[in-house]
Amino acid sequence: MKKWLLYLCVALLIVLPLSACSQEKVETINLAEVTHSIFYAPLYVAMAEGFFEEEGLDVKLTTTWGGDKTMTALLSDGADIALVGSETSIYVHAQGSNDPIINFAQLTQTDGTFLVSREKIDDFEWEQLKDSTFLGQRKGGMPQMVGEFVLKEHGIDPQTDLELIQNVDFANIPSAFASGTGDFVQLFEPTASIFEKEGTGHIVASFGTESGKVPYTTFMSKQSFLDENEEAAKKFTTAIYKAQQWVQEKSVKEIAESIAPQFEDTELELIETVVQRYKEQGSFATDPILDVEEWENLQNIMDEAGELPMRVDHETLVNTSFAEEVSSK
Repeated sequence: MKKWLLYLCVALLIVLPLSACSQEKVETINLAEVTHSIFYAPLYVAMAEGFFEEEGLDVKLTTTWGGDKTMTALLSDGADIALVGSETSIYVHAQGSNDPIINFAQLTQTDGTFLVSREKIDDFEWEQLKDSTFLGQRKGGMPQMVGEFVLKEHGIDPQTDLELIQNVDFANIPSAFASGTGDFVQLFEPTASIFEKEGTGHIVASFGTESGKVPYTTFMSKQSFLDENEEAAKKFTTAIYKAQQWVQEKSVKEIAESIAPQFEDTELELIETVVQRYKEQGSFATDPILDVEEWENLQNIMDEAGELPMRVDHETLVNTSFAEEVSSK
């Protein structure tokens, strides 16, 4: 009996430290996303295909519905990392933050919204928006700024040539259009395609193809978090890069099947249609590097919309060290 107890004690001495080490290797990351969209397919692929797990990370995802709410979550430590438009980091910087918000990995590189018309239009021309009611996105947010930028590129003044509605909360824009507000609306997927299938609206143009490359949504965090969790940030970026490469290599069907559990109420065929749209217009970034040209294009769009509080150098709010390191392997 004593011999058996001795063996048990020895076994516990061996197993318990190993168990503790195993637990230490898994780090929880609280991630807040600004909306839940097929536009963020590489993120969901990283979760579904186990790329975060391979890096020893347990990512807890929360949808915070809107740039202001997402940034509030990050600033109040309700999230470790936020997936949101890069413009939000500039707004925080302009307010004089002592702990700047740093963009460290890019997920999408074009606008992800589509112009949806209430009536079916076979040969759409941008001029048809004149004298219409346009249900836009939140003022100061990336979707709205890109929307106004594209309208101006087509000779439309969003303030005088149409009735621009901007006072609807981000999460309520689809339901507002469905209930009869607006002749046109700017929507993310899969909502745009769902509306088209239901006959609620019709996709007539893509803001992504019209606006060019821009760091539309990036992963960002407080400087203090990155300083204190450098290894975790690098592992997170590695998992995202693996997913970006996976998305580039796999078929639309394979991508759709991977992310389908994130969109249980959306038919697989519809998910495939949306993924195809985003792949064709190059919305999914092929690596997590946010370069200087994209950063400047972002600020040009903000400036055109009258929402740029100040010009900020790329190196001030962008850290590409993690992205460059994992992309070079």
